[in-house]
Amino acid sequence: MSTETKPLQPSQVGVIGAGVMGEALIAALIKYGIKASSICVSEKREERAQELIAGYGICVCDLATNVSGSDVLLLVVKPQDMAAALDEIKGSIKAGALVITFAAGKSTSFISSHLGANNPVIRVMPNTPSLVGVGMSGMSRGAGVSDSQAAFVSAFLGATGKVVEVTEDLQDAITATSGSGPAYFFAFAEHMIDGAMALGLSKDVATTLTAQTMLGAATLLDQSGKSATTLRENVTSPNGTTAAALASLNESDFGGIVAKAMKAARDRSQELA
Repeated sequence: MSTETKPLQPSQVGVIGAGVMGEALIAALIKYGIKASSICVSEKREERAQELIAGYGICVCDLATNVSGSDVLLLVVKPQDMAAALDEIKGSIKAGALVITFAAGKSTSFISSHLGANNPVIRVMPNTPSLVGVGMSGMSRGAGVSDSQAAFVSAFLGATGKVVEVTEDLQDAITATSGSGPAYFFAFAEHMIDGAMALGLSKDVATTLTAQTMLGAATLLDQSGKSATTLRENVTSPNGTTAAALASLNESDFGGIVAKAMKAARDRSQELA
């Protein structure tokens, strides 16, 4: 995709699914430059609808009106609910409208076949750090997606963090790496905090030490230009404390455990298709 491609400029963006990720995407659209009055959400829960109106100044309307009037439609529903949602909107969707799906495991062809239309579809796998502007999204184009449509999606997702474009056959790998990835770090952080407390530190101190260490290490990896291998080697003195810790992890096949976990996530993503 050319960096000079002018992004699509939709007159209305519809959002189906107003949960935590849906709200993060609404915030990203506004940050990108879409007027709040041009964003319409369909939400059955009146209390939630009022929260979004008060927080962002967006519009809330019934599903059929939203779908028929939107040039871009964001599907932010759970994978198991996707088929039912598509069946509900397929008779109302605007011809030529861009459909963006955020459901794990659901292919662009799955979306298209259930819609029974020729609408272009882009598949996106975001992650939860998008909620604080440091997310990672992987996007893939379905058939018929134009450069301007892809440029729009890449640009507005950029307001949530970083974006990469990959072929759709790699989406399950994206899911296993960055989609599920935050949970791996949270789990590791849990065990680090427990380990620090077992060594005598308070929970508050252990949590601060762990969180800041992870943040610092991630920032160093992101900004230093050095590989993870080089950075690990730089902090690992021969026969030192770090070497002892890493040796203990390796004795338990640390690398194999991580690879097995990621394969399990990839396989489950494929099962959801």
